[in-house]
Amino acid sequence: MSFVLKSHVVLDPLPADWRDQLARRLGTRPRRIGGWAELALLGARLCLDAAHEEQLPPGALLRIVGVHGPMGATRTVVEQATQGLPLPFTFMQSQPSQTLAALSQHLGWQGDARYVLSRDARATLQLAQIEAGPAGLLIGTVAEDRRTEWWRYTPH
Repeated sequence: MSFVLKSHVVLDPLPADWRDQLARRLGTRPRRIGGWAELALLGARLCLDAAHEEQLPPGALLRIVGVHGPMGATRTVVEQATQGLPLPFTFMQSQPSQTLAALSQHLGWQGDARYVLSRDARATLQLAQIEAGPAGLLIGTVAEDRRTEWWRYTPH
């Protein structure tokens, strides 16, 4: 199956008010997720908006590709651990799977979602396209506090 690019969104540099933009778009501020997850959510939501899709269709694949994941939250977890503090919310924010859950909730979607550690985004995209079915693919990269880039592919 071949795919065409339906939309592409790049936030680089991030606008100063990107968190406010996300809250306006969602109609509420996301709760209990870290900045990395918020940035992923903003990029994914803007990409679907550019594709004129209110929700990610059932059966579409969702992929986040990165090298480091939510490093800010991970650093905070390590710092708290050395101080003997409990890790309830901060620890969860350091887990990429929590970002996938937030995306699922706010995109109105359930399906095959993965966080992929990779230095070769092109190879990861090719693999995802092989795995994708008729609902296509939403794939993005997130570099915490710096940039996010998302692509929406649909079958040709």
